[in-house]
Amino acid sequence: MDLPESLQWLVPHEAARRAGGVRRELVDRAPVSPLLDLASNDYLGLHHDPRVVEAAVAALRTWGAGSTGSRLVTGTTAAHTALEAALAEFVGSEAALVFSSGYTANLGVVTALSGPGSLVVSDAGSHASLVDACRLSRARVVVTDGVEAVRAALAGRTEPRALVLCDSVSSVDGTLAPLRELHDVCRAHGAVLVADEAHGLGVRGRGGRGLVEEVGLAGEPDVVLTLTLSKSLGSQGGAVLGAAPVVAHLVDSARSFIFDTALAPAAVGAAHAALDVLRAEPELATAVLDRAARIASAAGVPVPTSAVVSVVLGDPHVALAAARRCAELGLRVGCFRPPSVPEGTSRLRLTARADLTDTELDLVAAVLAEVL
Repeated sequence: MDLPESLQWLVPHEAARRAGGVRRELVDRAPVSPLLDLASNDYLGLHHDPRVVEAAVAALRTWGAGSTGSRLVTGTTAAHTALEAALAEFVGSEAALVFSSGYTANLGVVTALSGPGSLVVSDAGSHASLVDACRLSRARVVVTDGVEAVRAALAGRTEPRALVLCDSVSSVDGTLAPLRELHDVCRAHGAVLVADEAHGLGVRGRGGRGLVEEVGLAGEPDVVLTLTLSKSLGSQGGAVLGAAPVVAHLVDSARSFIFDTALAPAAVGAAHAALDVLRAEPELATAVLDRAARIASAAGVPVPTSAVVSVVLGDPHVALAAARRCAELGLRVGCFRPPSVPEGTSRLRLTARADLTDTELDLVAAVLAEVL
């Protein structure tokens, strides 16, 4: 199709992305792929678990295909509130609120708890959803790197309210945030810590309860958790967890909750069933870290502290070629290039699953030995 003059600017932009090795393309995948998948975030291997699938089907038959409206109009069901109660109990929070995605959960909590006349201090490695939340917050935003930088930002503030944002576990390299130290700084300066547990739930903490629980901050009133249901719980959706007054405020003020259609019942049912599996089988969290250590050994990188194994290759063309070669040899891996990572740090991102077998791990080792 010939582009009109108003859209001709797209042509050089696409050419520049191709030349830089950062052009993205959508690729269909089959329901059952011949490739061993080390690219997904299905850390516990539950998205195809029969218990999880059957729970989704049961919710679909009970409540229908969609939620029919926002949570405040027609969208809330008994299944939504039951999932919220189960999530709060599991991670040790007083209350929870389910959103349609982890992205909207982060948008909702940051914008509702900040606003004009407040300060938001965000870690430089925060997920894009937290970055976008900062942009929408209308607050003064300071991007920091490290606990001392957070301390300095809070010590110099004039605003009456402040939030400190971080990923508890980095989505890119799997490193752990210094949550205990960050909380000490927040409490000393009257700030609220918002920790995104998207990659911590199911992997870190007692029985997969997350890094916040692991470091002893579960239930602290000045700590707010966000998480996604699309990774360890194998479904879709997100949630914010914290003190009951915080959750009540979100119901009144979080635009990505108020004006968004509620999470579909099938996703709610699947997430609840997956949480039940994790509660009944806490060894899954240990298993995924064990598999991650074996993948890291095969890749020749340090033992990870999460399910994420990051192999930095530098040039985006090199990383993309390596990912394609892995696929040719039967292994699907993630390929992270700018802007997902800083310039010069393009990488393969491999994710462990609790259900990987010894035979599958042998394949991983053989493929990585040839490609790397």
